[in-house]
Amino acid sequence: MDSTGQTNHQILVVDDNPEIREIIQILLSSEGYQVTEAANGTSALEKLAQISFDLIILDIMMPGLNGYQTCLEIRKNTNAPILFLSARTKDSDKLLGFSSGGDDYLAKPFSYSELTGRVKALIRRYHIYQGAEEAASPAPQMHPVILRCQGLEINTETEEIHKDGRLLELTDTEYAILKLLIANRRQIFSAERLYESIWNEPYYYGANNTIMVHIRNLRRKIEPDPKNPVLIKTIWGKGYRCD
Repeated sequence: MDSTGQTNHQILVVDDNPEIREIIQILLSSEGYQVTEAANGTSALEKLAQISFDLIILDIMMPGLNGYQTCLEIRKNTNAPILFLSARTKDSDKLLGFSSGGDDYLAKPFSYSELTGRVKALIRRYHIYQGAEEAASPAPQMHPVILRCQGLEINTETEEIHKDGRLLELTDTEYAILKLLIANRRQIFSAERLYESIWNEPYYYGANNTIMVHIRNLRRKIEPDPKNPVLIKTIWGKGYRCD
């Protein structure tokens, strides 16, 4: 049983190397996950049309559709977290992965503990923000909390986000960032505080680039003019704030 208290979470592992797929399959199955394998991007998309996955582990260098292209196609149909697993470790590779819709990035070779830690954190965050898990509370809310900011409206019960009445499609990471900033309007979140609040792990050198990419993608979806943001502002030298 994993840390979310469930043993039936579905994970899709996409890698053209059968040995890596087998290693990941054995490791995650021993943790109680249901693992499905795909040898390429096309096969992954076919399986995604049949099964609802809680996490996709995605290689980058694959024949046919590469990982970035596959990620873009996946994002057309699901907001399930995507963990890139690749030997390509340059910052530019990581930024491209985040720009295409990835949530996290783990370099090969990886330790088993690091992989399982990332998997558990991503699935936990996905189900928390999707409302799939209900936190025990002596006084549960009878009505959803609606967060509003300059035409944006977040329903914290349904996890739906509307902008001027139009439903927006955000990834779980984008939703988490937006919800945090709107719930704490006019508070400045440093890169370190924002990263540790959203990713639930210690801030590290280079994490600021990860944050910048997600903020940029989020602005493209919510700002009238992403190059001149009015909803999520950058406070130079300090961090980000929602006014």
